[in-house]
Amino acid sequence: MSLQSKLMPAMKTAMKKKDQTALAALRAIKSEILMAQTASGSQYGLTEDEEIKLLSKLVKQRKDSATIFAEQNRNDLAEPELAQAEVISQFLPEQLSEEEIRTIVTNIISQTGAEGMKDMGKVMGMANKEMAGKADGKTISTIVKAQLMS
Repeated sequence: MSLQSKLMPAMKTAMKKKDQTALAALRAIKSEILMAQTASGSQYGLTEDEEIKLLSKLVKQRKDSATIFAEQNRNDLAEPELAQAEVISQFLPEQLSEEEIRTIVTNIISQTGAEGMKDMGKVMGMANKEMAGKADGKTISTIVKAQLMS
């Protein structure tokens, strides 16, 4: 089931509940999908991988904005951003735990024979490809650094 077919019923529900935060998040998703489709010239829609990347990007933008607002003591602006990130996250695949990420990274390091920080790019490339949409890039990076340094 495509993202767009899941999006419309969710938007209708948000409108009926008068949930402005959810509605804003869902409209942002719809807008990004339309922009991605027109940019690629595709009439058939986006692939599942492209949809996951798009959703991940939207969640990351919201979380980054919320962090900046919180640093400036603007919780009134940070809270809606986090709420929107939560709404958008509902359309992403289930996120991996840190332990699951460590296991996958350990397997990738053993497969590639990575030794030290010079091989971080190779490990990160494979890790990001394998865990696309299922884990935050910052978390993956932190775990890869820790394992390559030890």
